[in-house]
Amino acid sequence: MTSVAYLRFYAELNDFLPLERRQVAFRQSFFDHQTVKDLIEALGVPHTEVDLILVNGESVDFTYRPVDGDRISVYPVFEALDISPLLQVRPEPLREPKFVLDTHLGRLAAYLRMLGFDTLYRNSFDDEELAEISADEHRILLTRDRGLLKRSRVTHGYLVRSDEPKEQMEEVLSRFDLYDSVKPFSRCLQCNEQLGRVEPDQVRDQIPEKVWRYCSEYSRCQGCGKVYWKGTHYKKMLRLIEQFTSAR
Repeated sequence: MTSVAYLRFYAELNDFLPLERRQVAFRQSFFDHQTVKDLIEALGVPHTEVDLILVNGESVDFTYRPVDGDRISVYPVFEALDISPLLQVRPEPLREPKFVLDTHLGRLAAYLRMLGFDTLYRNSFDDEELAEISADEHRILLTRDRGLLKRSRVTHGYLVRSDEPKEQMEEVLSRFDLYDSVKPFSRCLQCNEQLGRVEPDQVRDQIPEKVWRYCSEYSRCQGCGKVYWKGTHYKKMLRLIEQFTSAR
């Protein structure tokens, strides 16, 4: 048996809807056994993008079963706003965000690490691994795959809209309000572990002679041991960081 509800999606959730259903209330048929989560995801909106659902003005969670005539309002994630007085439909926002990225976001992973964010990335991760890492390690899953975010194990995730890495970085910074959390050059670009300052003599055998002559400050990865210094790409990276952080 089917019934009808009236749905309205807000803000960026409209990105997932066809044009005629954006920013307006619309009728949607459903079966009696469906939950509101089933209904939302059937319309193409991943549950990880949703933070608040109001049915006839009352907050509900994903297990709510709609009834005929319900008016359902669906709101996006409020990472930068505390809505704890209201019932949220997923675990609380991750106030110290950590990320895991799918195989299509390698450049974004490098940018996130450059800005100091804990970011797991490997181009061999499959969808099941990504969902498990996100759930087990409480990491926000960033992906270009809408279907991946519909996996039940994923509670914190975001569908990256742009296909251009710099725009992706600006998008993530804005989406999760990360501007005040930026700590440039604090993580290894290669393995993601923390960097620590070391005395020049401790890494002398790893430094090219021409670098040794002009550079006196070095950092070393606490994981893989890679040594970093302010080389020829440093100023270029500084300009890129300035571009990202000034876009707020």
